[in-house]
Amino acid sequence: MAGFFETRIEFLKGIGPQKAASLNKELSIFTYADLIQHYPFRYEDRSKIYKISEVHEELPYIQIKGRITGMSSAGTLAKKRIMAEFSDGTGIIELVWFQGAKWVVSSLKTGVDYLVYGKPNIFNGKINIAHPEMELFMEKSLDKGLHPVYSTTENLKRKHLDSRAIAALQEKLLEIAMPSIQETLPTELITRYKLLSKKEAMKNIHFPGSPRLLDEAKRRLKFEELFFIQLRLFMQKQMRKENFKGQIFRNIPLLNEFYKNHLPFDLTDAQKRVVREIYKDLCSGKQMNRLLQGDVGSGKTIVAFVCMLMAIDNGAQAALMAPTEILADQHFKGLKEFADKLGLTMALLTGSTKQKDRKVIFKDLEEGKLNFIVGTHALIEDNVKFKNLGIVIIDEQHRFGVAQRAKLWKKNVIPPHILVMTATPIPRTLAMTLYGDLDISVIDELPKGRKPIKTMHQFDKDRIKLFGFMRKQIEEGRQVYVVYPLIEESETLDLKDLMDGYESISRAFPDYALGILHGRMTPDAKDYEMKRFVKGETKILVSTTVIEVGVNVPNASVMVIENAERFGLSQLHQLRGRVGRGSDQSYCILMSNYKLSRDSKVRLETMVKTNNGFEIADVDLKLRGPGDLAGTQQSGVPNLIIADLSQDAVIVKEARKAAEEIIDKDPNLDSDENRNIKRQINSFSKNDLNWSRIS
Repeated sequence: MAGFFETRIEFLKGIGPQKAASLNKELSIFTYADLIQHYPFRYEDRSKIYKISEVHEELPYIQIKGRITGMSSAGTLAKKRIMAEFSDGTGIIELVWFQGAKWVVSSLKTGVDYLVYGKPNIFNGKINIAHPEMELFMEKSLDKGLHPVYSTTENLKRKHLDSRAIAALQEKLLEIAMPSIQETLPTELITRYKLLSKKEAMKNIHFPGSPRLLDEAKRRLKFEELFFIQLRLFMQKQMRKENFKGQIFRNIPLLNEFYKNHLPFDLTDAQKRVVREIYKDLCSGKQMNRLLQGDVGSGKTIVAFVCMLMAIDNGAQAALMAPTEILADQHFKGLKEFADKLGLTMALLTGSTKQKDRKVIFKDLEEGKLNFIVGTHALIEDNVKFKNLGIVIIDEQHRFGVAQRAKLWKKNVIPPHILVMTATPIPRTLAMTLYGDLDISVIDELPKGRKPIKTMHQFDKDRIKLFGFMRKQIEEGRQVYVVYPLIEESETLDLKDLMDGYESISRAFPDYALGILHGRMTPDAKDYEMKRFVKGETKILVSTTVIEVGVNVPNASVMVIENAERFGLSQLHQLRGRVGRGSDQSYCILMSNYKLSRDSKVRLETMVKTNNGFEIADVDLKLRGPGDLAGTQQSGVPNLIIADLSQDAVIVKEARKAAEEIIDKDPNLDSDENRNIKRQINSFSKNDLNWSRIS
């Protein structure tokens, strides 16, 4: 009965058009479905009453019982506040109201017992509770159950839609909604995973019968949400394998020649394993869709080149797309050396490519004279046409939107094989949810001879010692990066800036040549500075995060990051990966001031403790949540209503296993036991991202 939950919210008793408009605007609640899935964000145990003598500001929300013994006011007009002295015989606490003075004065009485609920704070050495919830005390007031607390806004509170009012609306809605709540999971799954029924879960998520039932309701709803996401991904994967054929690339004479005569180092075991996985895909006759994860410096680019050779060996063309000109240029220069040795033709196409060069590239691509091309977003332009595009490799893929990536896939009659790469390690639970429709390969091993980078956290007072260390490294023939969060001084942010830093470092190192690099420079100027640093003409490169990706200077052994507390973990890890490219010991020094938030401390401690990108990604997921990590807003992942990928790893795995087994046994969900699943999916458009929503 999808129709019931599509009912507009204004038709629920107690709401009406005005309150409905406010709920629409403030919380995006438009229908019964939106309201019933506006779950509480916490629960209060109203069975405990604290003595005022026990209350301190560290406590969370508390409940006390007592009487108002006096009232006073302070301030005038808009700044007027009302204070009430509240006592229970063990002590006195102040209740404060900054709004609604008229209501407070007319409604509250002295000499009667009240139950007061709120968060204790301290002001001028006294404990107080601001804007407490208050009700006349009766024995039945002491409810043993857990009370839901709903998110609301100040505007809604002014319309009498605080948490309590929303709870009352939920109670009314649940009463009439129960007959329309349909089971969405098969009985066998509910039994195997010991899940509550959908009706029981909906009832207990809002009004839990006990802490145990609340936990079970959360688990059921999280499982369902994650199950339908995984199911959707498996169905997409299955459909793609059935519908999209792929060119078969079995011949590898060029690849063998490259391995035998031109490969400058031995591949690691992890790289060899990944190459085998990719070769198997390219021989299958199905379109490859594979994600290659590899930590900074793990050797993804050489694996990408091997894949391109497999395509070229079989008469097809290859394309590698990178998010920035610096990175595209880096790939082009690195791979052209190999291409020349093998007698292959390649080109670079970016926004900076001159018009006359573009015409030649377009013509050669379409006629098949170019074996492969490296570029930026310029590759997806309509006038870029291939004779036979066999494989597309997308580097740092999370920086491209879904639509941008898809444009490349349409540039051949038979869709090209797809390899997407990322140097941002993705936690397993997130990878399963973001990229569950892709096959995943991981390079979890660094090339031989690489020494782990030593990371240290130092404060501004250590700067003289830092300069001494930098000088020692330069005297030993090494080079240094110094990265700043800003180009110029900011009036609003108390951060170190590049221009000021450049002057300080110039004064400290008058006998060494310095380089400078930032986003406002022209591509030619950036290129000039990078070339000087690569050649060793400049010993210190003062930069912003434009060197985060795409720079490979084996002689650089020190990375200094100023105001490191202002960078995310993923970015710190990427920056650190700019050193440690050679055989010498490398160092990353994180500079910060003393005032650090809890999250900043965790980030810096994590960087000092480990070089493992996957461990770092796990911490990053816990700190930032999945929304910011790896550009998920572009990845076609639904906004989760109740599940939390950083906390629910076990449920993610259970839900994925359940979805995979069902699709393996019954790909079209035709069996009787899967009718609940099919009905749920059919009630939504195939374009709807979250199939677990109530219907």
